[in-house]
Amino acid sequence: MAAVQAVESGAAPTKPAWRGGFGRLWTAAVVSRFGDALRTAALPLLAVTLTSDPFLIALVTACGYVPWLLFGLLGGALADRVDQRRAMWAVDTVRAALVAAFAVAVGTGHASLPLLMALAFTLTTLGTLFDNAATALLPSLVPTGALGSANARVMTGQQIAGSFLAAPLVPALLAVSVAAPYGVDAASYVLAATLVASLRPAAPERAPRKPGSTLRAETAEGLRALWADRTLRGLCAATTVCNIGMGALIATLVLDITGWLGAGQSGYATTVTAYGAGSAVGGLLAKPLARRCGRIGSVLLAGAVQTGCLVAIGSVRELWVTVAAMALFGVLGMVWNVNLATLVQERAPEAMLGRVSAAFRTLSVAGAPLGAVLGGAAAASWGLNTPALLASGLFVAAVAALIPARAA
Repeated sequence: MAAVQAVESGAAPTKPAWRGGFGRLWTAAVVSRFGDALRTAALPLLAVTLTSDPFLIALVTACGYVPWLLFGLLGGALADRVDQRRAMWAVDTVRAALVAAFAVAVGTGHASLPLLMALAFTLTTLGTLFDNAATALLPSLVPTGALGSANARVMTGQQIAGSFLAAPLVPALLAVSVAAPYGVDAASYVLAATLVASLRPAAPERAPRKPGSTLRAETAEGLRALWADRTLRGLCAATTVCNIGMGALIATLVLDITGWLGAGQSGYATTVTAYGAGSAVGGLLAKPLARRCGRIGSVLLAGAVQTGCLVAIGSVRELWVTVAAMALFGVLGMVWNVNLATLVQERAPEAMLGRVSAAFRTLSVAGAPLGAVLGGAAAASWGLNTPALLASGLFVAAVAALIPARAA
């Protein structure tokens, strides 16, 4: 735990070198995020052309989270067994083929809500292996003391690519073809897979598996390791509660912007861009805040400020207020995510990093599909602004859950 203690005491961590593996991994992550941002921005707009039912639109979002509940732990166990680099480029190759096929379906007029749900479910199922492998791979490419800076650079680059490059391009691509965003996304997966395949990371130190060891037993080891660490346990509980709120907000945000605010597609695009811009700024602030407040203190501060942002989004019927609140929400969301990822990488045993990461993600992501369904129901029953207010109450509970973890 020396790395954690160094950060908490204010020691400046080293920086990752751009040359070699980290630079290529960063580029792959940014390129892939660019394509994903095109798809995720275009999908809600496609969904509202197929149905006006808030609950059905929310189900599309929910399908993008459910695979973590079904396969997340398995993905982590596999990530600790296999060559993480090969797993990542193989998954990206398959995802490229799936998104390319979806682009053809959309372009030929065969899009439907079931198809959108199936795509979201399948891509996330593959992502359970990819994301856990990526988390476990990074420490083999950068020194332990540089993990905080490396995570911040990756996440900031992804946000810049998604918000400043991809989001503004969506209207232009849709003007060319309704299938164009998905075609570009497929191409981004191909490029990312090529970059990851070129990596030559140091092999992680893994003790030989016990004779007769099963994926089920290894998964249980990851859960026990997560539970035994008081800091990670508290952070996981808080993130789970937050993700219920985030699921409610994300699943209905397009309805809030285009319906309750009456701001149309341009208002939605502006809001998404503001959120991404805030996230990019948050990546720059994550490191100094961690030095000043500690990693858990930074997450606690982030959750408290985000609560106020959600109250503003759900109670003030002005587009500029929502845009400003989402920008600040993005700043603090990035602070939360960078410190969360770094804490998991620093505190989990190296040979179990995939499983601990999977246990954390699976338990915390479990809240998102529930939140998406609750958000859709709240929007349909009480108004399109109510999911944001529901989320604010949940963030209050999450901040309360973090307080014991700070004392650990």
